[in-house]
Amino acid sequence: MIEHVLELAARAGVDDVKIIVANSLHRRMTPSEIKRAVGERVYRSFFPGDLTNHDAEDRDGLTYIGQTDRGEDVEINKRAAESDLLVYVNINLVAMDGGHKSVPVGLGSYRSLKHHHNVQTMLNSRSFMDPHHSALHDSTGRMGRLLAGHLRIFTIETTLNNDTFPDAFGFLNKREWEWTLADQARYLAAKKANDLAPSRVRREVWHRIEAPYKVTGIHAGETEAVHERTLANVHRQQLVEVNGQADVMVVGLPYICPYNVNSIMNPILVQCLGLGYFFNLYRGKPLVREGGAMILHHPVPWEFHQVHHPSYVDFFDEVLAETTDPAQIEAKYEQQYAQDPWYIHLYRNSYAYHGVHPFYMWYWGAHAMEYLGDVIFVGGDRRSVHRMGFRSASTFADALEMASETVGSSPRISYFHTPPMTLAEVR
Repeated sequence: MIEHVLELAARAGVDDVKIIVANSLHRRMTPSEIKRAVGERVYRSFFPGDLTNHDAEDRDGLTYIGQTDRGEDVEINKRAAESDLLVYVNINLVAMDGGHKSVPVGLGSYRSLKHHHNVQTMLNSRSFMDPHHSALHDSTGRMGRLLAGHLRIFTIETTLNNDTFPDAFGFLNKREWEWTLADQARYLAAKKANDLAPSRVRREVWHRIEAPYKVTGIHAGETEAVHERTLANVHRQQLVEVNGQADVMVVGLPYICPYNVNSIMNPILVQCLGLGYFFNLYRGKPLVREGGAMILHHPVPWEFHQVHHPSYVDFFDEVLAETTDPAQIEAKYEQQYAQDPWYIHLYRNSYAYHGVHPFYMWYWGAHAMEYLGDVIFVGGDRRSVHRMGFRSASTFADALEMASETVGSSPRISYFHTPPMTLAEVR
């Protein structure tokens, strides 16, 4: 998509083009990751001078646009704001992505993001995957419409199919009772190799697997009109009707989430993936009833990537040791971490997530933590799970027995199988 945009710009005689990775408060992408994303041709032509990561802490590189009618500050990348035309290109994997959540967030600063990445907004979002009932999307929508009055934004959104794993691991895309004998053999071989390999090797192998995704849609133009069609495409593929809410929601969490690419999925990211993402993969009402239990399968290792997640280490060791309550954490610690000079230095000059990022990941699970009566991790490191205020079990049977204290002895159970990516619509 970027190559097509650049070719059209060249034909129109445009000779001043900058490509900005809209990484927001995420870590900077490495040169090899950027090359992998944009391709050899674009990388060779533009990197490093005209192809850069967004720097949300570069005061000289940001422009303050103004405030929304709710008093939300809008501040974005200066080069993007001063361009004659801003073309935003994305991949829309889930319904939460895209739309006005793109420019104000991806090219924004902490000054802007704190208005919607906070506990109150998360608690008032009835599924981040249902934009029409999400306070997060309400806020970014107001910011996006304010931006649209100050600069020309042309949005290009793409959607992909659910083909997550190549043929060698294709069994992971299927329900287990659909496995052929060949699938079962591949599973046993992969499991044995996985069990024998050290954790570092396992991560390296799994992170190198390339999904054979295919494009299912490309829409371009005005942001809101484009996103309406994008959401329709996502829903057409992912929506699954479910008959009634369950007492217990069971999920198996994968080894990767949006925040540990080429990295380690630390306990805070496990919590975010389970309670922030998987719990919220619904439209309308949750897959599990209020006060019900959520059982998650994950080893939850007490392990962190020291380069990518330095503030996560301190958040886990210091903040969660005192309290796990999102509101208390926000009030007492957020500003300290957000403004810490060392974390800012690492974000700007190394490959670290912003100092405030672990707070946002914790807030992401606030709605689920308030809604659920019990959260149990099967096979999780007991110290890690306990530090986060949850319970651990050795087996699924043990977890169900523990959950019975909350939901009774004959619970209705829904197993949320992923992949493929699914969005539950409970009737």
